[in-house]
Amino acid sequence: MTNDFLPVWIGALILLILIVQIPASLIVLSRLFKALNRRFLLQPQPPTPGLLGTVSIVVPTLNEAERISPCLSGLTRASYEVREILVVDSRSTDGTREMVETAAQRDPRFRLITDDPLPTGWVGRPWALHTGFLHSSPKSEWVLGIDADTQPSPALAATLVNTAIAENYDLISLSCRFILKYPGELWLQPALLITLIYRFGPPDINPTSPERVMANGQCFLCRREVLEAMDGYTSASGSFCDDVTLARNIAAAGFKVGFLDGANLLKVRMYDGFRDTWSGWGRSLDLKDACSRGQLWGDLALLLAVQGLPLPILLLSLGFSGVMPLSNPLVLILLGLNLFWIVVRFALCGAIAQSYDLSVAKGKWIFWLSPLADPLAVVRLFISANRKPTQWRGRTYDHSPVTQNPSPV
Repeated sequence: MTNDFLPVWIGALILLILIVQIPASLIVLSRLFKALNRRFLLQPQPPTPGLLGTVSIVVPTLNEAERISPCLSGLTRASYEVREILVVDSRSTDGTREMVETAAQRDPRFRLITDDPLPTGWVGRPWALHTGFLHSSPKSEWVLGIDADTQPSPALAATLVNTAIAENYDLISLSCRFILKYPGELWLQPALLITLIYRFGPPDINPTSPERVMANGQCFLCRREVLEAMDGYTSASGSFCDDVTLARNIAAAGFKVGFLDGANLLKVRMYDGFRDTWSGWGRSLDLKDACSRGQLWGDLALLLAVQGLPLPILLLSLGFSGVMPLSNPLVLILLGLNLFWIVVRFALCGAIAQSYDLSVAKGKWIFWLSPLADPLAVVRLFISANRKPTQWRGRTYDHSPVTQNPSPV
């Protein structure tokens, strides 16, 4: 027996893992390398006279009193490109409505609208956005959806429209800068974000097909004529990831869709702590409502291979060191490949650092340990992929709404 002998069952298992990991590694690396040619950070631009009154902003709300103040403040500082700011409220009981009414006293562009009860098959957020679209002025050429937990720059609307016109986009959404505070979210949230980067690449990467389009509904600018052609938000009515669903439907209809880096224009404070991040952000991150089952499980297999397995494999190899000699070529390839992905993952912490505001963070150093949460992040997506949300944004859904997969219209 030579010192590089490997038990048959371990050799077969290693070979199976490598058959999955090597192609997955090549796919993810090709997406990461594309980032070398992308444009970084959309820069604020001032409005021009030609933009006067061209934008209607729609903000869906439901019990957002603790988070909406920075959003209202940022929107009211927007310039003359914003014709109106429609806050569509779903009967909040926590003082949200009163805060909007106070803002309206200082800025007449604010209008408070109460949406009708949810129709069958609709999820609350797309229904509120659809209601806002139907109530918006037909004189506005653009409709900008903004979430209540965001902190928009005063230059946000002007920059988006200028960019859309200059580059002929019909729809633009932005990635944002996440405000993290507590240790649990500092550890878990970056790992969840990496699942999107591994699946779709960074922002401003041209997708190869509508099914690979990404979007962020926290900031979603669309031409009015495009929304009219799509019958508003109807095609994403039952989706718990309505932003991606609608963006993919719009791309499938032949319109130009962009997903750009907006960290200089938009901040967001989404969830507090580990539990809130696990429950809230992980709930729809699988994007199952916006893709086919084949694409969903293909993406999950890819994540398992390059993000979920490397750390456990390296740790388990320590326990099986007696039967996994480093002199064996298969063992060397397995450990070398998984060590490579651990190194890449720690390096990506530096690459995504600009996507985070850690100014109020408690234990900022925990952010740099987020690669250790990668297996847990992948587990979260597998759990989410097998469940339909029963609660979302303060509403309880007794029956699963009908989902809308991307298809040409």
